[in-house]
Amino acid sequence: MVLSKVFSESDISVHSTFASRYIRDSPAKHKMPENSIPKEVAYQIINDELMLDGKPRLNLASFVTTWMEPECDKLIMDSINKNYVDMDEYPVTTELQNRCVNMIAHLFNAPLGDSETAVGVGTVGSSEAIMLAGLAFKRKWQNKRKAEGKPFDKPNIVTGANVQVCWEKFARYFEVELKEVKVREGYYVMDPVKAVEMVDENTICVAAILGSTYNGEFEDVKLLNDLLLQKNNETGWDTPIHVDAASGGFIAPFLYPELEWDFRLPLVKSINVSGHKYGLVYAGIGWVIWRTKDDLPEDLIFHINYLGADQPTFTLNFSKGSSQIIAQYYQLIRLGFEGYRNIMENCHNNAMVLKEGLEKTGLFNILSKDIGVPVVAFSLKDKSRYTEFQVSETLRRFGWIVPAYPMPADAQHVALLRVVIREDFSRTLAERLVVDIIKVLEELDKHYIPAAPKTTKGDGKNGTVVNKTAEEIKREITEHWMNMVAANKANMLTPATERCSVVEIVANGTCER
Repeated sequence: MVLSKVFSESDISVHSTFASRYIRDSPAKHKMPENSIPKEVAYQIINDELMLDGKPRLNLASFVTTWMEPECDKLIMDSINKNYVDMDEYPVTTELQNRCVNMIAHLFNAPLGDSETAVGVGTVGSSEAIMLAGLAFKRKWQNKRKAEGKPFDKPNIVTGANVQVCWEKFARYFEVELKEVKVREGYYVMDPVKAVEMVDENTICVAAILGSTYNGEFEDVKLLNDLLLQKNNETGWDTPIHVDAASGGFIAPFLYPELEWDFRLPLVKSINVSGHKYGLVYAGIGWVIWRTKDDLPEDLIFHINYLGADQPTFTLNFSKGSSQIIAQYYQLIRLGFEGYRNIMENCHNNAMVLKEGLEKTGLFNILSKDIGVPVVAFSLKDKSRYTEFQVSETLRRFGWIVPAYPMPADAQHVALLRVVIREDFSRTLAERLVVDIIKVLEELDKHYIPAAPKTTKGDGKNGTVVNKTAEEIKREITEHWMNMVAANKANMLTPATERCSVVEIVANGTCER
């Protein structure tokens, strides 16, 4: 006698995920669903959507590490359930963090003895590190002004206009005036002479960047230090320097050991660096190191005891995972000075391969420097047929994510493309990228529509007819692409069906959807 059984629709054990009822409807987007679904289905639904993300290793816009060794991946997963802040429960993790702080402080030439403990802390990233460093400068300045009986309500900080947005956040969130030194065409970093001119008695520090986000260039911290020393001697002030070494802090010590930018300079009181950039750790881990204990005001440090023991803490984030701290320690002892130097040399060499490949085309101006972060920033020599924004957009068809953006004030008219060379970007990929960029230019040439002068009605006074020149139309196209990039950054892109195409702009001279 044959036995049979009727399986219910909900019996997932006999159905593949794609034969089940769970994929017939859209996944929850606004409200938590009423019922549970099998774990295999939840995984598959999310995994399928994530396939539409870009490939991290082809994301040349990001400085963030996208590859680590499998052994480190295992350490990360083994410690993913540890809360770093619970120092009494996880004392070894705390010890590993302290070891990282000491190693990085010595790497930056902090004035420490061989067994002396450095002053620093691990953070979620350089943004938090900068917030902490800025707060230390502000509090120390305020305490001094109070002791002198002087006003302390109008602190300011001097930076270049090329700073990362986290400096603007610090200024806005913690009520500090941001005094920016404008850049200029051909000089895209902070001018130390102009920076020192902007310093006054209310300046809590001058922030220098070791590795500009825009073109990877190192600012001249040595010259800034010398000029500021002279001004401090003349005025009686003691304005200090903070170095934002988010990108360059794990590069300069290995590639340019003679370059003076760190604690060898007396006015450098704190330095931040991103472990998740050229520290070679997945996002997010950063570090901030102070020159001495005196440079971190004691009244900013909290002491808590409700996790089992007295624990000093100076962070903006309380609970956070231990994985990235452990991963940073792994990289420091696994690679050592030799390993980091080899990797940074490879990154630099591959950047030179890409740079030389672009130069051979004769179509680009190189805006990055050979000494700096391994970044290749470049712009089109001829912008009459298409713009950097169109090149960036078209490169996505080949899988490459290469950002295009304008320079900061006062060089907004200069647009550029930027490629960040990371550890996992090989010479083969560099050569392939050059080939694909050439293909993109050929494709744009093929579909180019001559931007002859167009006539539009109603632009002049009293309804008169105005002729737009090719240059005016080109400028409108460029502004359109720049607006698209800005909107994309703000996650506000309109649906593709509602966007104006370049062809429409060229044909109509405007975009009016």
